[in-house]
Amino acid sequence: MSVFVALHEKRLPFEMSTVDLGSRANHDASYAATSLTQRIPMLTHGDFALSESSAITEYLDEAFAPASLYPQDTRMRARARQIQAWLRSDLMPIRLERSTEVVFYGARGAQLTPVAEAAARKLFSAAEALLAGDDQNLFGSWCIADTDLALMLNRLILNDDPVPARLKDYAAYQWERPSVKRWIELERPTIVE
Repeated sequence: MSVFVALHEKRLPFEMSTVDLGSRANHDASYAATSLTQRIPMLTHGDFALSESSAITEYLDEAFAPASLYPQDTRMRARARQIQAWLRSDLMPIRLERSTEVVFYGARGAQLTPVAEAAARKLFSAAEALLAGDDQNLFGSWCIADTDLALMLNRLILNDDPVPARLKDYAAYQWERPSVKRWIELERPTIVE
């Protein structure tokens, strides 16, 4: 999602192709030869291929003007990258119990386990500390980390889990961004169980 949003924010033309993770197509020799890590998403730009969302958005930000995906201030840019890395490497109980199927397919999960509730409290604490006052964005103006944080919050919000009102408002505001709405409105394949 964040790569799609970044490409739209940068107003870059691109073609999107899907990879069937259910059939492990990301491990096929042809994909693995280009992807290196056999993960999605993967960006191909000329003869250069790059996987991992954060790496891709950082590359796009440095390689293409004019819109910035990250704050200009060095410390705030580092903080945005920290948030992205944290959201992708921690909070696994939330990710396991509230997959993105909750967000994009309306699936519902059972009540959160105590370990997932603890992860949610950790998420709320960090998000509330980062969002000073009535800011609608993490660093005064939008950055790609806002999209990533809103996605993590929406895993809970869209499952009707208890989330502080301030964070619900923040996630709803981020969900209205045109580039994010384009992603949300994409036609998705039917889930076969």
